Amino acid sequence: MARFEIIAFDADDTLWHNERLYADAQAHFRQLLSQYHSLEWIDEQLYQTEMRNMQHFGYGIKAFALSMIETAVDLTEGRISGSEIKTIVDKAKAMLTAKVELLEHVAEAVAEVAQTYTLMVITKGDLLDQESKVARSGLSQYFRHVEIVSDKNCHTYIALLQRHALAPERFLMVGNSLRSDILPVLELGAYAVYVPYALTWAHENAERPPAGQPGYYEIEHLGLLPGLLENLERE
Repeated sequence: MARFEIIAFDADDTLWHNERLYADAQAHFRQLLSQYHSLEWIDEQLYQTEMRNMQHFGYGIKAFALSMIETAVDLTEGRISGSEIKTIVDKAKAMLTAKVELLEHVAEAVAEVAQTYTLMVITKGDLLDQESKVARSGLSQYFRHVEIVSDKNCHTYIALLQRHALAPERFLMVGNSLRSDILPVLELGAYAVYVPYALTWAHENAERPPAGQPGYYEIEHLGLLPGLLENLERE
């Protein structure tokens, strides 16, 4: 019997590129408001608006767009024009319809791991957007379960494990966010594999687990996951 009953994957920036879409939109947003404030101040105010709005809008592109619009109104003291607001909306639509580009090694690694394990996607954000990306990724046939959640914390993972009648020691999570994919999973006594991504939203930053943390592993890219799992099965 395999050591893990379910291998779960984060989606954005673990399976496919995502954060660079936000970085590009934010660069466009800075230029839009650059006549009013410094670029650093625009970035800081947008981030603070996102944090305040999280309880209302959650995560995802639509929430990001609403926070950009609110920030633009605030920073221009209402002088932002309707046409400029429309450019923000158009940018958000372009993000929502952008091609789903898999990270290197992902297609091969997921297909290989699916031969031995039951796979799950656990991703947070807007339901329609995340469902669309999973469908367009070309990977959906490998995942028996897709869980789209409003947040990723200990309570989220406890509920998921209970729903799937799964003991923590039989669960492994793979993701690029220490805050969302790794630390809460380790806290429950499950296993977690951290796969760093080049860009990380400030809200997802966290300290790496201490050296020797039970259940914690780090790999450079997803292509190394099958080999890691083979080693864990031999232990």
